[in-house]
Amino acid sequence: MSGSTPSVTLMGRDQIERDQIEQDEVEGDAIDRRAWIALAVSTLAALLTTIDISIVNVAFPSMRRDLGATEAGLSWVLSGYSIASGAFLLLAGRLADQKGRRRLFMIGVAVFMVGSLLSGLAPTTGLLISARLFQGLGASILGPASLAMILPEFPASRRSLVIAVWGASAALGAAVGPTMGALLIDALSWRWIFFVNVPVGCLILATTPRYVRESLDPEARGGFDLVGVPAGTFGVALVLLAVVQGDQWGYTSGATLASAVSGLSLVVLLLVRSARHPNPLLDLSLFRIRSFWSAGVGQMFFITGFIASILFHTLTLQELWGWPVLSAGFGVVVGPALSAILGGPVGVIVDRVGHRNIVVFGALMASVNGIWLRSTVGMESSWATTILPAHLFLGVGVACSFATYASLGLRDVPPARFATAGATLRTLGSIGFASGVAIAIAVFSGARHLGPLAAYQRVWTILSATFLVGAAFCAVACPGRVRQPTRG
Repeated sequence: MSGSTPSVTLMGRDQIERDQIEQDEVEGDAIDRRAWIALAVSTLAALLTTIDISIVNVAFPSMRRDLGATEAGLSWVLSGYSIASGAFLLLAGRLADQKGRRRLFMIGVAVFMVGSLLSGLAPTTGLLISARLFQGLGASILGPASLAMILPEFPASRRSLVIAVWGASAALGAAVGPTMGALLIDALSWRWIFFVNVPVGCLILATTPRYVRESLDPEARGGFDLVGVPAGTFGVALVLLAVVQGDQWGYTSGATLASAVSGLSLVVLLLVRSARHPNPLLDLSLFRIRSFWSAGVGQMFFITGFIASILFHTLTLQELWGWPVLSAGFGVVVGPALSAILGGPVGVIVDRVGHRNIVVFGALMASVNGIWLRSTVGMESSWATTILPAHLFLGVGVACSFATYASLGLRDVPPARFATAGATLRTLGSIGFASGVAIAIAVFSGARHLGPLAAYQRVWTILSATFLVGAAFCAVACPGRVRQPTRG
């Protein structure tokens, strides 16, 4: 694995970096408008898939009224999408590198659009859940390809900036979803939170062939591990199922334990097959790259704390203080807006100060979010002095973390395996996403007997601890800045 493993000599690494700098100087001025439009298309698609995880929360009352949905049914409207969008990532990443990233991206967008249309038209809860599963499949297909297809359009010196812009969509989508949903429901109906994806998807499909060039792994071999593919797909799905449904089923119930044990057993089978098969679903050689595995684990800690923070910021406004849905939606947009504004500048300085320094600082800033809330929030509404400062801390943390983890994870990965590596990172992120919600709800439910405020304080303590553990891990495990060779 030349250029990406510890066995590369310092002289060889320096020569590679020197050649890359010379190439970047030639290519730096050649980035045309087409490449930036390609980035915008990719980012828009990634934003849609992230929004659709959080946007349905505010629609639950309307769905319950119109469809007669039960709490269990509503839970599956959210869980089904999350499970489907995470379960097929590994397979989608391998297909993107083998068959073409742009091709898989467009297939994923088309599937996502159809799933969105069917979700909006669904006359029953069961059909809505089925449509959401199909929509999640589309998100899973387009996800790994959306970043991998645009990275070859930019020189290596610009990739941290590109990933920062692309990565900001994840944080932005997770938090603006409730606000968008509230606006659409208030003006139209809950069905439009799905219908709105259709014209946007058509725009993406019309624009992609013109502005995005096809890319793939020229050395990729056809065929798949017929045992590893289903083992990995269903293994991840069952693990996610146990996590997202654990609160409803009970974390020690037979259904939860059976799902978790079965899923972990299949994941172990995947690891065994991937170590032996000539064309494995999971490329284990990636985990010999320190920057890749440390970024994957670090982002799991961060996403676990982040998604739970967003959830409990909203619950604080709605449940603790009694804010209406629309007001609560607007009350949680400051942090994501700040992270979107800071994403580009952070991407510019990452290569100068090092990925490790940025992600450690980001995790520490995010931890202050929980510490501040625990110290200041009371039963009386005080958004400007409690939620707003917490959002500013979290916004800075997100700006320093989401895209930086992605950039670090792909830093030493050969370009031919961008989609495969990106899919693996996203799979780990999906587990962190599901775990964050499950852990926070379990902690909150377990502390309710202490009173509502005490239950929130317990959650914020756990979230702060999660960010701090992530910061400590990254400080030790993540590699430092790549030393640029001097010119002369």
